[in-house]
Amino acid sequence: MADLQFENERPLDGITVVITRARAQAASFADELERLGARAIICPTIEIVEPESYAELDQAIENLYGYDWIIFTSVNGVNYFLRRFEALGHEVGELDDLHVLAIGEATSVRLRDAFIHVDIVPEKFKAEGALRALEEYLGGREALNRLNFLLPRAAVARDTLPDALAEAGARVDDVTAYRTVRPKTTERARVKAMFAGGAVDCITFTSSSSVINFAQLFDTMDLSQLLKGVTVACIGDVTAATVTEYGLRTQIIPREFTVPAMIRAMVEYYSARKEEEQG
Repeated sequence: MADLQFENERPLDGITVVITRARAQAASFADELERLGARAIICPTIEIVEPESYAELDQAIENLYGYDWIIFTSVNGVNYFLRRFEALGHEVGELDDLHVLAIGEATSVRLRDAFIHVDIVPEKFKAEGALRALEEYLGGREALNRLNFLLPRAAVARDTLPDALAEAGARVDDVTAYRTVRPKTTERARVKAMFAGGAVDCITFTSSSSVINFAQLFDTMDLSQLLKGVTVACIGDVTAATVTEYGLRTQIIPREFTVPAMIRAMVEYYSARKEEEQG
């Protein structure tokens, strides 16, 4: 993650932030927050693991010639697809004949780092944005009819995108490339004590799974008491909607669905609060 620049070098000074991302993905997030003055506490509520079976993914990989497009919705999807792709003896050059759509700049960068071309990066990160970008690229929705799409992603994911493509007449193979599960070890006791003592200022959720698993970690369907007085930051309105289901209100939501945008939104939020307090 590139260093973000702000007029105040430590705009998050004195702010304690709990990060609920998978541990492997939380490190760079935490480093950037601490560089900006915050204290970052990593409390992973999800872990990214291999699928229970590679059967569907293997079949798709061995029959790549049958697809027109491959859509990657996350960096995790790219990583686990390529890991299996290479394990089966394939090379990235075999993807040259497919069109590639990447949802999110981070996903696009990961693909390009692997020397995989990217045809489309939708401006909007949701399914509607992907569909609109495809329509513009192809010259209309009718061009989607009978095209074949491969969608390697998480085992439990929203059906909005494949459903929209299917409705437009496309054929979609939505295959599992990885799973998100609750970690076996957690910081539950330590984090609960920090919340109870009022030591946490902000908690970040980057997916609905992180919200659900956090609530399960504390065996509750109502997080309002546990997180009383804690500012909630979410990536995406879907995550924010899940937060609402657990009795919370989202105060920080970035315009773009990325971690750097989340950090910018946090800086804007706390800078505005400090100005109000001083004014």
